[in-house]
Amino acid sequence: MSPQRIDVSPNAEALARRVAQWIVDLACHNSGRFAVCLSGGSTPRRLYQLLAAPPLRDMMPWERVHWFWGDERFVPWDHPDSNYGMAREAMLAHVPVPPGNIHGIASDGAPADAARAYQDELQSHYGATRLDPARPLFDIVLLGMGPDGHTASLIPGEPVLDEKARWVAEVSHGRPEPRITLTYPALDSSRSTAFVAAGGDKRTMMQRVLAGERELPAARIRPVGELIWFIDNAARDGQ
Repeated sequence: MSPQRIDVSPNAEALARRVAQWIVDLACHNSGRFAVCLSGGSTPRRLYQLLAAPPLRDMMPWERVHWFWGDERFVPWDHPDSNYGMAREAMLAHVPVPPGNIHGIASDGAPADAARAYQDELQSHYGATRLDPARPLFDIVLLGMGPDGHTASLIPGEPVLDEKARWVAEVSHGRPEPRITLTYPALDSSRSTAFVAAGGDKRTMMQRVLAGERELPAARIRPVGELIWFIDNAARDGQ
């Protein structure tokens, strides 16, 4: 695993612009199919909006980029809490992305059925059922960090934290509804992984994660590629 590095922006708006530009730069420097795993929550919404607006909208090679999600609440895509719905409203509905390049986590059937279906979709895209460290599943994984140290829907105390075989799993005790999440094996299969954190309330938890406290799910992310913390001054200084 590459060392973690920290990239600091002056404020939340500059942070969103920094990460959006970083995504475009990586996609443009890659000549083939490019896979991005998106995060939900409030922080990435602005960077998605920036990707969907000039000048970045006109720079992004939309026809080559495939969009996945790190986790999803088990709700319909038009539900206000849907991570897919948020990304669609902020970005995907406003850009020339082929429909076949959007890989949302469906909420059909039971949560376990949805998890299996999404794993099948990931494996079909990847072209294998076993992950090769030399050939990561994703080019970019975007992650957030909750106040309890969770990331994606890898929630403290949940059995999914110990999953080694499955790429996708249901989280039956997700709050307030069940959730579907990628597991560590899938999330770690990435060339470039970025935690994106803004605000002074993130500082203490970020320091604990960076110190490697194993009880915090975010501290157990170990990508095969680079790991970057994109933060703003408030997250760095706690103010």
